[in-house]
Amino acid sequence: MTGTIASEIEALLRAAFAPTSLAVINDSARHHGHAGDDGSGESHFTVEIESAAFTGVSRLERQRMVNRALGDIPGQRVHALAVKARAPGE
Repeated sequence: MTGTIASEIEALLRAAFAPTSLAVINDSARHHGHAGDDGSGESHFTVEIESAAFTGVSRLERQRMVNRALGDIPGQRVHALAVKARAPGE
């Protein structure tokens, strides 16, 4: 994880979910020249997060929770964000 957006994503998710595991993966290089590649090197990310906050919550609601925590980052400052959210023990 490098760059300012990646650091911001990590900080926001740590504050919102106190995750037991968190990885913010910059996938931008894999999408170079594709739709949404703005040349910044920070256009596509994958978030892998484990938190007790996701216990008993559907996959769709977990995605919504992460998107809410990230504010204007998904869809506005970042073209694509893949979220893999799970509860401990899943």
